[in-house]
Amino acid sequence: MSMIAWLCVAMVVVPIAGLVWSLISVDRAGLAAVRLNLTRSKGVQTVRPADSEHFRFTEMGERLAPKGYTSWLDKLLARAGRPVGMPLARLLVIKPALALVAALLGLMFVLGSPSVGNFLLALFVTALAYMIPDVLVHSRGATRQKQIELELPNMLDQLLISVEAGLGFEAAMSRVGKNGKGPLAAEIVRTLQDMQAGRSRKESYIAMSQRVEVPDLRSFVRAIVQADTYGIAIASVLRVQAKQMRIKRRQRAEEKAMKLPVKVLFPLIFCILPALFIVIIGPAAINVVRNFMGNF
Repeated sequence: MSMIAWLCVAMVVVPIAGLVWSLISVDRAGLAAVRLNLTRSKGVQTVRPADSEHFRFTEMGERLAPKGYTSWLDKLLARAGRPVGMPLARLLVIKPALALVAALLGLMFVLGSPSVGNFLLALFVTALAYMIPDVLVHSRGATRQKQIELELPNMLDQLLISVEAGLGFEAAMSRVGKNGKGPLAAEIVRTLQDMQAGRSRKESYIAMSQRVEVPDLRSFVRAIVQADTYGIAIASVLRVQAKQMRIKRRQRAEEKAMKLPVKVLFPLIFCILPALFIVIIGPAAINVVRNFMGNF
C-alpha cells in the first residue's frame, strides 16, 4: 500500500480507537455510585437507563472536544437563544459523528483514486463536517443579535411610556416582555425569572447583556445599573437612552443608504454594463465590420 493509503487508514482508525478508549476508560461503576449518592442526598429519583446512556455519550463528546471548546460552544448557544433542536449535549455527540462519517467517505474516495490532492480534500471535508454545527449556531446567533438591535429602540419607548404612566421599572419590563414576541422580549422574561429566583437585579441585568452581546443593549444595561446604584430617576435615564437609540437607528439607516452605491458599483460594472454595451454597440459594430470587409 502507498503512503497516502496508510494515512487514510490512520485517519479513520485513530478516531475510532479514541472513541473506544474513551468508552473503556470511563469508571462507570464509580460514576453511577456518585450520581446515586447525589440524587439520594437531594431527594431526587435515580437516573433512568436511557438518561444514563445519554449522559455517557455526552461525556464522551466532552472528552473528545478540545480544552475550553465546550464553554465556547455553550456561549454560542446562549447567544443564539439556546434553540430547542440544538442543545449542547446533542451538539457534542453530533459533531464527532459527522466528522467520522466524512472521514469514512473520504477514505473511500481516496482509496479509489489515491493522490495528495484527494487526501487533502478528504481532510478538509472532515474538518468542515466537524465545524458545520458551529457555523449554523453562529449564524443563528448573529441573526438573533440583529433582531435584538432592531427591537431595542421600540422596547425603550414602551418602557418609557409605562414608567411615565406610573408603573415601576420591573413591572414595565414584565409588561413589555409579555406583550413582545421577539428574542428581546424572551431575554427580558428570562431576566425577570432570574430576579424572581433570588438573583440580584444587577447580576440579572449584566447576565442578560453577556448573553446577548449587543453593544446598544450593554450601554443600556450599564446606564440602568448606574441609575440603580446611585439612586437616579429611572424615567430620565430611559428618556435619554430612548433618544440615543432612535438617533443610532437613524444613523444606521443613513449608513446603509450611503453604502448602497458602493455595493451596486461592482455588479453594475461587471454584469449590467457589459450586457448593455453588447445590446447597444453590438449591431453597430457588426455593420462596421461588414462594411469594412465589403471594401476588400
